[in-house]
Amino acid sequence: MAQKGVQLDRETFSCSICLDLLKDPVTIPCGHSYCMKCIKSFWDEEDERKIHSCPQCRQTFTLRPVLVKNTMLAALVEELKKTGLQAAPADHCYAGPEDVACDVCTGRKLKALKSCLVCLISYCEKHLQLHYESSAFEKHKLVEPSKKLQENICSRHNELMKMFCRTDQQCICYLCPEDEHKGHDTVSAAAERTERQRELEVSRQDIQQRIQDRQKDVKVLQQEVEAINRSADKAVEDSQKIFSQLIRLMEERSSEVKRQVRSQQEAEVSRVKELQEKLEQEITELKRKDAELKQLSHTEDHTQFLHNCPSLSPLSGTTDSSSIHIRPLRYFEDMTAAVSAVRDKLQDVLRDKWTNVSLTVTEVDVLLSAPEPKTRAEFLKYSREITLDPNTAHTELLLSEGNRKATLMSERQSYSDHPDRFTDRLQVLSRESLTGRCYWEVEWRGEEVYIAVAYKNISRAGWSNESVFGRNDKSWALDCNNNSFNFRYNKVQTPVSGPRSSRVGVYLDHSAGILSFYSVSETMTLLHRVQTTFTQPLYAGVYLYTPFGFYGQGRASAELCELK
Repeated sequence: MAQKGVQLDRETFSCSICLDLLKDPVTIPCGHSYCMKCIKSFWDEEDERKIHSCPQCRQTFTLRPVLVKNTMLAALVEELKKTGLQAAPADHCYAGPEDVACDVCTGRKLKALKSCLVCLISYCEKHLQLHYESSAFEKHKLVEPSKKLQENICSRHNELMKMFCRTDQQCICYLCPEDEHKGHDTVSAAAERTERQRELEVSRQDIQQRIQDRQKDVKVLQQEVEAINRSADKAVEDSQKIFSQLIRLMEERSSEVKRQVRSQQEAEVSRVKELQEKLEQEITELKRKDAELKQLSHTEDHTQFLHNCPSLSPLSGTTDSSSIHIRPLRYFEDMTAAVSAVRDKLQDVLRDKWTNVSLTVTEVDVLLSAPEPKTRAEFLKYSREITLDPNTAHTELLLSEGNRKATLMSERQSYSDHPDRFTDRLQVLSRESLTGRCYWEVEWRGEEVYIAVAYKNISRAGWSNESVFGRNDKSWALDCNNNSFNFRYNKVQTPVSGPRSSRVGVYLDHSAGILSFYSVSETMTLLHRVQTTFTQPLYAGVYLYTPFGFYGQGRASAELCELK
């Protein structure tokens, strides 16, 4: 009895928030008491609503009450700790909201250890002892604690349901066949359990067989992963060797060109210096002769002048300056031009053949394709950082935000000439090629904007459909305007229904041939889905379409969004 009193006291002096003994107890205006830390934390969460309440009685306080420690309660709690608190059951032994409580306990109930299907009562460890100690309970069936014991009682006759009606497929008591289930096919619950148990075992065998089959499939897939990894590693290793060979070949050719240039440089410089030395010797001789003639010209004695004139030695053969031809700034330029021509041819070969390399990698056969994403979070797993290529941008498109945004401008931008540039249509492609699984979003503004994907070999010049996104067989586009969406491909326009949104999500599964456009706001709504076969890597693109050629400063823009 003393122990029960201690337990009751413990409940009285426990905080209803943390369910432990009060610590720094405070009493709020409604009279209920809590740990100071617990009630503060509770009210901190309510601060946003600017109204505070009692967790027990739900009385509300417009102003947050000032908390003051209840010294009397604090003293009582300390006294309670000294008078046998340690003998009380631990908190984890008491039943919480999710636990099955003992039906015999009074006051704060302990957790049930077992439930009896005969008594239809749940017992804690203490109150269960009678079932183990008394022979009167030998035939009672004990099971794991259950909150559904009352479901075993017939609501019509208030009797235990020990029979089963196969006609109505429900449990019944022994009185039900006399009225509501009269004439029905009824058996004992035990007999029905035996039959269902047999069916369950058959089902389990089927499930276990399917598990074994799936485990074999998983093993096959694991082997496939290992084979893919081995093949990929070998491909990387072999390609690195090939590129190393190409690099060595280029280095050898570079060294050879350098050696030839230096050799020719040495020969030409030697020849020029040899001629230079001869000319300098001739200058020296001419200066000497000029000095002799000058001295002679100043002789006053006519006889001496005439006497010395015949003794002057004749000039040696001179180099005719007209025979020296200089080619200003044209020494090894021809060689540089030849090397440049080789470089251009190599670039052309790499550009033309690299598509085949990329496609070969893209078309690696996989055993299974992953399911298409369903939620935005799943789509974001495949997000790609995409930038716009200035070499493709029409000259009236201004690229900004790190080449992620294209804005229509009235004046032309100072882009350099480039063969990839769109010369007539207000379009731009991404710098990055898109293969595999990719997802990106475009924020658009203006009268009409095309959000597209295209092959790199789409036409770049002219006003024909061959250079317009969505009007040929080399591009696919969603035509967005303030009134409607339309999907365009190969001159065919398909109206698209869906909520208007200034942000459009694009999902590409290149190998599966899937291209999907989504309206993105608080939710994602599928606008249009394409199932086809892509034969080349794709590039993201936008077309800022403005009818009648009236562009207007900044009237339209499209930005590839940064996705977190």
